[in-house]
Amino acid sequence: MSPVSVAKKSAETGPAEIPMLINGEWRNAAETYEVIDPYRKTVTSIGARSSVKDLDEALNAATKAKSVIAKMPAYERAALLRRAGKLLVERADMIAEIMARETGKAVKDAKAEIVRSQDTLSLSAEEAVRIEGEHIPLDASAMGAGKICFMLRFPVGVVAGITPFNAPVNLACHKIAPSIAAGNTLVLKAPPQCPGVIHALAQIFVDAGTPAGVLNVLYGDIVGPELVKDPRVDFITFTGSPRAGAAIKANSGLRRVALELGGNGVTIVHSDADIAEAAPLCGRNAMRLAGQSCISVQTCYVHRSQYDKFVELVTAEVKKLKLGDPLDPATDVGTVIDEAAAQRVEGWIKEAVAAGARVTTGGKRNGAQVEPTVIADVKPAMKVVCDEVFGPVISILPYDDIEDVFRFVSESRFGLQTGIFTKQTELAIRAVRSLRTGGVIINGSSTWRTDQLAYGGVKDSGIGREGPKYSIRDMTEERMVLFNY
Repeated sequence: MSPVSVAKKSAETGPAEIPMLINGEWRNAAETYEVIDPYRKTVTSIGARSSVKDLDEALNAATKAKSVIAKMPAYERAALLRRAGKLLVERADMIAEIMARETGKAVKDAKAEIVRSQDTLSLSAEEAVRIEGEHIPLDASAMGAGKICFMLRFPVGVVAGITPFNAPVNLACHKIAPSIAAGNTLVLKAPPQCPGVIHALAQIFVDAGTPAGVLNVLYGDIVGPELVKDPRVDFITFTGSPRAGAAIKANSGLRRVALELGGNGVTIVHSDADIAEAAPLCGRNAMRLAGQSCISVQTCYVHRSQYDKFVELVTAEVKKLKLGDPLDPATDVGTVIDEAAAQRVEGWIKEAVAAGARVTTGGKRNGAQVEPTVIADVKPAMKVVCDEVFGPVISILPYDDIEDVFRFVSESRFGLQTGIFTKQTELAIRAVRSLRTGGVIINGSSTWRTDQLAYGGVKDSGIGREGPKYSIRDMTEERMVLFNY
């Protein structure tokens, strides 16, 4: 049975063991674990618990394959990525069903993510042939006069990639595709919650002709800390929690890292905003992916003159959303990743209510499902505002002076993206200058990302920027060449 058939079997007929990919070979692990469908509470796949020995072999394979991929011409690397993109779209339905079963994501969102991931691959293919150096004019000084200098870019070597469960295909593509485009090898520590999804993605790269050792895929929680400490790794790229990101930074030594971490999804709605447009957008973007996105709308600061109407409109929009079976194409909101996560979200909602907040819709939990929830009259110190909820919850609070909002956002521990709705150009520019955040979305919510942009944050939201062009810049290193005539 082919690896794709194994992954498909896990979605159709019961659990199947998901192998690792090491040096172009599919290998079973000595230890395994059960992956539970968060909606049905049944075993959907059997994940590999990769060992330190598996990691050693994967890193040896990646190290050996460095010269292979580095010597592959850029046009061939680009063609490989385009082939992978084509296969990804062809297999979108199959992979989306696996994702819905393993993570509880609504299947229509899962399929949209997979189709969108083709952009990540095609953009990486385009950037593979645009890796440029520059000429440095040296005649600005007597010492340099008459000499010729170039800065060239070369692959860093072995990349360590660690990805989360919430957008497993696209976020993995954001590690794999730029790495290949830049001429590197990669050891990917995949999210343990959805091994079947990543297996199917890895099979696509194998089928597209990726040389052995260029992509290696491991699973489980054992190998992550060892991977980031290993001296064979030249660059680390991680998407996940601030706590894990801080641990990676502490263990990275002098090696460069790219860390895409959390956020609390602030969107500001000013007195002149069109709330008939802003409120439904904020409501929907708070609940997409069951709120499990770093840039999900989590907190809305609304000018007091618009506040009551805004709460009413958001509540009405959220009530339209269908909570249900992730495999049902009509479902808008599936489950969060597991029951423990749902219990935490439920606890934060109850804590806010006990402190004086008001739930206008939702608030209840059933297993791993949390009803799409709107909370009004919250306070800035509540967890649902200042921490990352990572669930289908939007909190709304009024303000009088927008400078107070700018200050709160800038002084908070997070700084990923902030949205602001206003018709005043001057206020929009002031927001850009005032808000210490990785991105400011004018007349849009915090939940806006297209895959070619430089995406990332500051403070506890991370280091560096993701997006094919920017990842490739990070995954290459500069070398000076001087012609001393």
